[in-house]
Amino acid sequence: MYHRPVFDQIQKRLQEPRCFLQILAGPRQTGKTTLAQQILESRLKSTHYSSADDPGLKGTVWLEQQWEIGRRLSRSSQALLILDEIQKIPDWSETVKLLWDEDTQQKSRLQVMLLGSSPLLMQKGLSESLAGRFEILPVTHWSLAEMQAAFSWSLDQFIFYGGYPGAAALITDHDRWANYILNSLVETSIARDILLMTRVDKPALLKRVFELGCGYSGQILSYQKMTGQLQDAGNTTTLAHYLDLLENAGLICGLSKYSGQLVRQRASSPKLQVFNTALASVHSRLNFLEARQDSAGWGRLTESAIGAHLANRIRGTSIRLYYWNERNHEVDFVLAKGAQLAAIEVKSGRRKESLPGLSLFARQFKPVKKWLVGSDGLAIEECLRMEPEEFLR
Repeated sequence: MYHRPVFDQIQKRLQEPRCFLQILAGPRQTGKTTLAQQILESRLKSTHYSSADDPGLKGTVWLEQQWEIGRRLSRSSQALLILDEIQKIPDWSETVKLLWDEDTQQKSRLQVMLLGSSPLLMQKGLSESLAGRFEILPVTHWSLAEMQAAFSWSLDQFIFYGGYPGAAALITDHDRWANYILNSLVETSIARDILLMTRVDKPALLKRVFELGCGYSGQILSYQKMTGQLQDAGNTTTLAHYLDLLENAGLICGLSKYSGQLVRQRASSPKLQVFNTALASVHSRLNFLEARQDSAGWGRLTESAIGAHLANRIRGTSIRLYYWNERNHEVDFVLAKGAQLAAIEVKSGRRKESLPGLSLFARQFKPVKKWLVGSDGLAIEECLRMEPEEFLR
């Protein structure tokens, strides 16, 4: 059973009175369709699944037809309608709003789940047409536990190859694996999930920002330094906007520095972070064995794996993820939930220019927990199995 926490949340919601649309949203190749099939298998009856990704022209008529099938099933008992790749239907959100509101007025027993692989387009439709009618259940990149259960991967394999289940069968051929990641996942995500869904004045710059984020994952890089690395970079506002677009697509993000003050956090230099270490590995141009022999590079990749784990697992929660540094002292990750803080320092074997800052951070901000990961502290594998809430207990 993969994405078990999300599966359990869905099952619980399906036992409740019909209140909201259930939205499964997340990056490509994270198992949304597999999760939907698990839901179907668990219910056995009064369910209907259809995908807008099937061959043939799809439009609002198709959407209305699928909805009518669901309505017929709901006449005798509560029924579930699952529509996959919904963002491929033109004006999908307006049609869903009309159908949902009709069913609400008629006190229908039809539960509806929508799946989408384009976070930007999904969010646009939800905010513009379906406000107050939905709950989002984020489906994130696969965890170490899920990749081990499905493919018997070692910790090192997960650190290097990341959490893309569709690419797992290709890892014995590095070039083929790398081409799949770059062409089938990265290019598709950027071209379809970003460039076609929102205005980007400098597409080439967006791609370079992505490559920079992959190459510098786990490192703090000011916008001024980014400008120096990029041609035709424009202003820092443009770079920050492109980082936001890449974050919404589930590719990379820029972590803010924790300061206790929201304004200062937003103005800080970002710590670049991939959501899946496969993105960093494929841009390193090293194969698995070469990467494993590069101790400094492997240390950075290990830290990125922990950052990716935390960044994925906080999705859909009230927990926020930061870094912290001051006077050449650094804390790799800071988890914040309300007034509660947890400080995490990763000892991955790589040399750092800045000194560990757990003690200094603790004196200033009084975290409820301080964690040392690796070396004589918490084992890296155990860290990658923990939920963010556990770090705060």
